[in-house]
Amino acid sequence: MNKVMSRKPQTRPHHRPPTRHDTRRPGTPTRSRTTAARPTDLFADRLLAVLSGQRPVHWMLRHTAGPAYDDLVRLAERTPLRTHGPRPTVHDLGWFVPRTGALEVFARIATGHHLRALAFRLEQSEDLRWRCTAVELATPAGPPPGGALKGAWSAQ
Repeated sequence: MNKVMSRKPQTRPHHRPPTRHDTRRPGTPTRSRTTAARPTDLFADRLLAVLSGQRPVHWMLRHTAGPAYDDLVRLAERTPLRTHGPRPTVHDLGWFVPRTGALEVFARIATGHHLRALAFRLEQSEDLRWRCTAVELATPAGPPPGGALKGAWSAQ
């Protein structure tokens, strides 16, 4: 008991290990997050959430312009990206700049073991907000007429 009572008080700070010489805390980012997310990434995630049924269609109302909202409503009625397994994710993303203030974007959407194609057009308005002006989703092709594949892949 005398041993515990005679222990010297600790002089090191209690908020970091004794061998640590820098003042950063564990888990804090070393660089500042001043870079904003690209509109291509944001809209791909937003469209994915609507087309997979995770968000309602009206969630995209203020982010669309022209007939794109009507196209999105038609696409979302069938919830083409809804899966019963893992959630669909954006597998790959690319874009083309046809002119200043416009982006044509394509995304590969992974739904389980399948890849689907999503294409949309973004245009920047006078208030500098990006809005989706067109959206298309490649639907999986059904089996060809006759039920079997013809050509090199069919059994001879």
